Amino acid sequence: MQQAYGMSERRACRVIGFARSTCRDPRPARADEALRARLCTLAAERPRFGYRRLHVLLRREGLAINHKRVHRLYRAEGLAVQRKRRKRVASQRRVLLAPATRLNERWSMDFMGDSLADGRTFRTFNLVDDFSREAPTIVVDQSLPGERITRELDAVVAERGAPNMIVIDNGPEFAGKALDAWAYRRGVKLHFIRPGKPTENAYIESFNGKFRDECLNEHWFVSLDHAREVIEAWRIDYNDVRPHSALGNLAPAEFARRARAELRSPTAPFVPPAGEDIRPELSQ
Repeated sequence: MQQAYGMSERRACRVIGFARSTCRDPRPARADEALRARLCTLAAERPRFGYRRLHVLLRREGLAINHKRVHRLYRAEGLAVQRKRRKRVASQRRVLLAPATRLNERWSMDFMGDSLADGRTFRTFNLVDDFSREAPTIVVDQSLPGERITRELDAVVAERGAPNMIVIDNGPEFAGKALDAWAYRRGVKLHFIRPGKPTENAYIESFNGKFRDECLNEHWFVSLDHAREVIEAWRIDYNDVRPHSALGNLAPAEFARRARAELRSPTAPFVPPAGEDIRPELSQ
């Protein structure tokens, strides 16, 4: 073409209106048989690997190929990994729990974490009575497995009796066999909130916010024993002194004492203090 028109290849293609690729011989086909065979072999050995991981394995074997070529052959051989689809569960309507109306009707519990001055971390196991807002216990330790939780619950039950229900999340300590067996022996119902919905366990979340703001964030714990002392002192102050707006500004322990006194007098049913809002306030 260049000789026919006496001009450069680019100029000739522009005048005629052809693409430059039409003026050249097509690229010869690559011999991909060996590469295809090795790719299929690796895919059979590692069926959950995608083309990117297979490309890495091929490069480790000394093959100088880029991922685009591997991807082309990968698709041509039909080696795409089939994604495992999650089993769809029939959706259920959210069931709102009615407010607790008496002591030990329902408890809520959860875990929190913090660190010591030397960087070591520890966890706390928090337990709250949904009616009186009392915190019967806050356990502090570096490890709190399910068996430890059941022993702590036994100690609380021995002092104040067992609840009808405990509201918990889906953490491994709560979803394990130890707590399930304990609840079966005690006749306690475990109510699991929906995953990712902490507001469904609003009473303990409200307590956690107060605990974090008023205790954990206000102290520098030099040791685990020091953390236990400070946290236990805060728990006692929270139960016996700290006014709770949802309880008519009574302390939880005083509110519980009045509830027990009214319960012993059948002719005078317990009436919450004026202005009480039985819903938990997450902001307090």
